[in-house]
Amino acid sequence: MDLIVAEYLLETPFPVEEVAAMMAGEQSSGTFVRVAGETDELRARAAAQVLSVEVLGQVDSPSLTSAYVERKGKAGPFTRARVRIAFPPGNIGRNLPTLAATVSGNLYDIGEITGLKLLSVELPADYRARYPMPAQGIAGTRATLGVTDRPLFGTIIKPNVGMTSEDIAALVDRLCAAGVDFIKDDEVCANPDVAPLATRVPAVMAVLRKWQDKGRNVMMAFNITDETDAMRRHADLVAAEGGTCVMASLNWCGLSGMETLRAATPLAIHGHRNGFGAMSRHPLLGMGFPAYQSLYRLAGVDHMHVHGIGGKFVDHADEVTEAARACLAPLTDGADDRVMPAFSSGQWAGTMPSAYEAAQGPDFMFMCGGGILAHPDGPAQGIASLREAWEALSAGEDLEQAAQSRPALAAAFRFFGAR
Repeated sequence: MDLIVAEYLLETPFPVEEVAAMMAGEQSSGTFVRVAGETDELRARAAAQVLSVEVLGQVDSPSLTSAYVERKGKAGPFTRARVRIAFPPGNIGRNLPTLAATVSGNLYDIGEITGLKLLSVELPADYRARYPMPAQGIAGTRATLGVTDRPLFGTIIKPNVGMTSEDIAALVDRLCAAGVDFIKDDEVCANPDVAPLATRVPAVMAVLRKWQDKGRNVMMAFNITDETDAMRRHADLVAAEGGTCVMASLNWCGLSGMETLRAATPLAIHGHRNGFGAMSRHPLLGMGFPAYQSLYRLAGVDHMHVHGIGGKFVDHADEVTEAARACLAPLTDGADDRVMPAFSSGQWAGTMPSAYEAAQGPDFMFMCGGGILAHPDGPAQGIASLREAWEALSAGEDLEQAAQSRPALAAAFRFFGAR
């Protein structure tokens, strides 16, 4: 039988094999002692299996406190190990929140554990097929925009909040004139009093339709983050106005909310991961991006944020690279479910080579807020600097040398390069 396999980084002062077995039992058929009804036949059918335990080393102090460990007087050493556990899909069915509860859930609270991070989740092909594929994905997003051979150049509405619907529509008009492919709301601008979606969507879509009539397609990701029924209504409004994309804050809408949104709309869903750092930043707590993106991709999103290399956030380059490549790999062999990684946070023309290398090709969104809007010669030259950077990269040129003959790129290096 094909199994769902989860890999963890575990820390414990107890024997790691025993704790791994405890994890498998806790999240499948058992508990800390054998109970009535837990027959051998039931265990054979429903018990999770420990596939491997790889000891990595020991430390003197625990990463996390545990009253249970203190009560038992276990002072260390604390062993760290990679543990792989396989779960029968029949325990879960097609139930995304329960899948998440199975591979995570109470594991974080087991007393013997002083550190636990879910690193990855591997899915059997027939189990992955129970869930929706991206409605648009990479190919559909490119087809909507008519861009086939380069990254998608995008930006974010700034100021984040405070502008009226008319202000935002005027900025979108300016950005369309500059040549942008993709525009998104900020994660904190969803349905504010000063620019509610009821007025913002029609105002912005009137601008986008005007540019469409001129032969330019621009995708706008309206932030419809809200309670689930409201998100469906917001998505319907966007679709009725001719929009092509909505955005939602994944962590605050949750897996169920995103599944319901996917079922309700054919629009591209731009998945924003704000708050992910609370799950990921501690090395021995939470969830790594490979596991995280597996779960949210089962909800059917089309784009996912991966932060940026050399940007303003905490990520190391290898973390951003891992995230981008995870998005660009199918969840299972033969699945047509790749999603477009969106690089953002402090990005400008000079950081594009790192994004290109991380994505191993042009299939990525390159999101520049200040990198476009704060270009010293204006947003049009901000977009021009990105196009010049891509032209140079495609030709195998060094970007700084290429800037000597490309004025928008040169201005970007002068302005952003010293920051």
